[in-house]
Amino acid sequence: MKIELRNIKVREVVGDYKDDGENGVVGYGGKLDIRPAYQREFIYKPEQRDLVIRTVRKDFPLNTMYWAVTESGYELMDGQQRTISVCQYVNGDFAVDWDGQPRGFSNLTHEEQEQILEYELSIYVCEGTDKEKLDWFKTINIAGERLTDQELRNAIYTGPWLTDAKRWFSKTGAPAAHTGENLVKGTPIRQEILEKALEWIGGGNDLIAQYMADHQHDKDASELWQYYQEVIAWATRIFPNQDGARVKLMKGLDWGVFYNEHKSDKLNATKLEQQIVELIDDDDVESKRGIYEYLLTGDERTLSLRAFDDKTKQKKYQQQKGVCPVCKKKFEYNEMEADHIMPWSKGGKTVIDNCQMLCGQDNRMKSGK
Repeated sequence: MKIELRNIKVREVVGDYKDDGENGVVGYGGKLDIRPAYQREFIYKPEQRDLVIRTVRKDFPLNTMYWAVTESGYELMDGQQRTISVCQYVNGDFAVDWDGQPRGFSNLTHEEQEQILEYELSIYVCEGTDKEKLDWFKTINIAGERLTDQELRNAIYTGPWLTDAKRWFSKTGAPAAHTGENLVKGTPIRQEILEKALEWIGGGNDLIAQYMADHQHDKDASELWQYYQEVIAWATRIFPNQDGARVKLMKGLDWGVFYNEHKSDKLNATKLEQQIVELIDDDDVESKRGIYEYLLTGDERTLSLRAFDDKTKQKKYQQQKGVCPVCKKKFEYNEMEADHIMPWSKGGKTVIDNCQMLCGQDNRMKSGK
């Protein structure tokens, strides 16, 4: 692979700059693809964007950027945020506070404008095979706004499938974000919703790459989009109460995993709602977010049930005089464990009258029954 360091002036980079939103951004006389398929949308905060302009205005060096040679020109591998910041400023899209006054590019003197346009950007230009460029891309992604794992996967599995998937899952205001707004966490432009949908349909985070490889050249991502809609519709059907308080409990749970494992279960939404109300009101249930998984799986561990505190255990140990009520043997305090006489699942509460201290062996035997 051939790598060459070039100093390219801002004047050249902003030449024929065009931002067509999420459909693409170009510059450098139309020869530079500033936002290739694997790149994220523009995510710099105003203060980060402004800092880029101040750095250029003061003639301080910006971090090195990286371009790759393509059949039609170049694509920007690293430095999109800095490049777009400069292009937007020269294009008049925003102003930067300077000496207490907001100053856009058009507000600068001719000399100040020329200073910016003559500023030289340090750019490494690489030429090689797709694999060589992608390997290099992953290597240089070590500073600034780092790419997420999903953005790196996008770099490898570009094609018609990814283009269509981003239409549903990755654009600002993406349909997937609206459809799952009460149930799915994540930002579309950072590929988080796409990653979650792939994790669900693929059967785990470590299988996302395999799913993308299998479908890379599909003409569209309709299978993934239809599956995602089915997951959300199923969750909404069995847990329809999604008011403000409930959203805090439901949003971000692994609904795709629940759907994969329980979509054929006979579930009654009315009965489930009654149970949810009771569990939310139960002081022994410390993890209210675990209620939904518990109702589907029956695993009490998801509820993080309140345990007996040390004061209660000490008092009960003294009452029992250190004797295990099952084997009738005496033990040291640290050899005994607190146990619910009546299990929580049968209505037993975490109160001293429902507490007994058992030796470790008897407590394990009881728990295993």
